[in-house]
Amino acid sequence: MSGPERGSEDKLLEEALFEVKRVIVGQDRMVERMFTAVLARGHCLLQGVPGVAKTLAAKTLAQVAGGRFARLQFTPDLVPSDITGTRVYRPSQETFSVEPGPVVANFVLADEINRAPAKVQSALLEVMGEQQVTIGGTTIPVPQPFLVLATQNPIESEGVYQLPEAQRDRFLLKVDITTPSESEELAILYRMSVDPPRPRPVLTPDRLIALQRSADEVFVHHAVAEYAVRLVCATRELAGPERRLAHGAGPRATLGLVAAGRALALLRGRAYVLPEDVHDLAHEVVAHRLVLSFDAIADGVTGAEIVDEVLAAVEQPRISPRQAASRPEGEAA
Repeated sequence: MSGPERGSEDKLLEEALFEVKRVIVGQDRMVERMFTAVLARGHCLLQGVPGVAKTLAAKTLAQVAGGRFARLQFTPDLVPSDITGTRVYRPSQETFSVEPGPVVANFVLADEINRAPAKVQSALLEVMGEQQVTIGGTTIPVPQPFLVLATQNPIESEGVYQLPEAQRDRFLLKVDITTPSESEELAILYRMSVDPPRPRPVLTPDRLIALQRSADEVFVHHAVAEYAVRLVCATRELAGPERRLAHGAGPRATLGLVAAGRALALLRGRAYVLPEDVHDLAHEVVAHRLVLSFDAIADGVTGAEIVDEVLAAVEQPRISPRQAASRPEGEAA
């Protein structure tokens, strides 16, 4: 990747990032993680209470990135064919034709994904994992780039269905969204109450695919790769009988840490991944893949707390002089 080409990519990503921030007040971490998911070709689950701009953020990202956008409002009465598509009989031709569902788009917003039963949630497994849908024996590839942005409300218990482990594992990142501060809420009032800003397209599907390829070229030092492996394997050591984890994170967590680390490094203007990138992404990549034991659930333990313990126990590698210089004074080298 040449210098001028790299500079144009950085400028393009910065422009796209700030176009989203022109609409979304605060939530810098959420916006950064959403772009990370896009660049890493992963899917993103946004979790937060109503009114924290989950749906607005997903729609804004899709508008800025360009391409086809589809919103699926998940409800308890949905059936899988409402999402993937179905076969339609044509009497005039005496044949069946395949009608693809709304999931065949570049950006798919699965709004309130936990409001649909498990059979509907499972309808997304193939398209999220294989980038295709199968309808009556006919396989239809989805357009590229492809991203599922799902939202869910964690405080409701009636009329909702918890996502199964296999479904959660398909999401590269799960981002917990906090409520805005007082100053941010005042900014929301001024910005959104009358004539809210409308995002403009900055990217195109072709440009986004080129950026994804640039993320693939970001250098990962072997020590950083080993750090990602050690973090994930440490969660498996906590799993077992009479422990707080029934199951640790699987190999998708390791792959996700490295892929998301590459994307985050590119987003931060670097052509190499630092251990801090992996550290920063550990909660979003690993926590939702952990299966807590019944005792841990009863004690109120969360996946985020387990990840905190793992991050504290597994030391970050030192791969650059700048990192070594940033050691706390008096700490041994």
